[in-house]
Amino acid sequence: MIEVVTTASANPRKQRVLRRILARVWPHKLMSAHLSSELREKYGRRSLPLRVGDTVGEYRGVTAKVVEVDRERQYVYLENVTRKKVDGTEVRVPVHVSNVMIVQLDLSDEHRKTLLEKGREGLKAWKASA
Repeated sequence: MIEVVTTASANPRKQRVLRRILARVWPHKLMSAHLSSELREKYGRRSLPLRVGDTVGEYRGVTAKVVEVDRERQYVYLENVTRKKVDGTEVRVPVHVSNVMIVQLDLSDEHRKTLLEKGREGLKAWKASA
């Protein structure tokens, strides 16, 4: 069983240590982004882990699809969010997960769809039937 690590300290050093521990134990939890108000109302959740294919908005007024997710650094790469290098090549700009908001979900995964619509109990029933 995994021990839940929490701290009530405001000490920045302890906060950084806790984030490093959580990054090893639950990396997907740290990759969560807020849902838009419409999605929040529809699903009754505040945030969800980001996946490739989700559409995010609010990054400098750009709405774009997630192309790549870097769990180790907690960054996502968005479609058409690029920067030009000195030699003229285009590179994708990494955007931290905390700076984006999910506007549209990619529900192609049945597991994610069941979890959102029916909750954990529905997910257990879905797993039992599979």
